[in-house]
Order: sequence, then C-alpha cells, then structure tokens
Amino acid sequence: MTTTTHVEAIDRSVEKANLWLKDMATELGGERREAYAALRAVLHTLRDRLTVDEAAQLGAQLPLVIRGIYYENWDPSDTPQSYSHARAFLDRVAADAGYAGDTEAGFAVQAAAAVLRFHISEGEMDDVRAQLPAGVRVLFEE
Repeated sequence: MTTTTHVEAIDRSVEKANLWLKDMATELGGERREAYAALRAVLHTLRDRLTVDEAAQLGAQLPLVIRGIYYENWDPSDTPQSYSHARAFLDRVAADAGYAGDTEAGFAVQAAAAVLRFHISEGEMDDVRAQLPAGVRVLFEE
C-alpha cells in the first residue's frame, strides 16, 4: 500500500527509503523489518565514529526519511566515538540491532556498506572510509 502525502519531497523520500530497505533486505536475504534494524544500527554506529563534520556530510547524501533515522538520538558532543577495532564496532551494531553476536553484525555491516556504496557518491564513501581506523575501515571496503 502506497501512502501519498501530496507533498512531493516527502513522497519521493518515502519511495527512496523503501528502495534502500529493499536493497538492504536483498543484501541480507531477509525481510524489510530486519533490514531496517540492521541499517539503523550500522548508520548509528558509523555516524558516532565519524567527526561531526563528516557525519553531517554523509547525512546530506541520505534521503530525507533515512536521514531522520540516521540523526535519531544523535549527540554530536559525544562524537567521534573511539571504536578503533572491528570487534568494538561490530559489538555496537550487534547490541543496537539485537543480534546474538559479531557474525550477524558483520553481515549487517557488509550489507549496509554495499547499500551505501550504491546510493551515495564514491567521493563521500572515500571520505567516510578515510575517517575510520584501519580495523573498522576494512568492514566498509568491497
């Protein structure tokens, strides 16, 4: 069922958000509810690891609805977090998405990274990766 608000910017953003969730669900081999939880957890963990400026630059490339998810409960004064190893990053994703452990979180990060690479500019993805320590950066490489 498609909801129409008769506000073109919102309708277009809802369509784009649904496309992101569809792409995420395809990457995960799951349903959109799982895709939403995984994408939200990865975006929040990534956002909190970036500098405020880089987090805002990434946020500017997200569709309006996804941007709202991305900025939900953000405290810029508490960033960047110091996850310097993949394990800490994956632990945070697992906790936020309700996963049992690092393996599921790793799949979520790989899926989200693929969706981000597809939907945002290559230059912005390069900037995001450049902000991450080597142990975390590897999670976002192809």
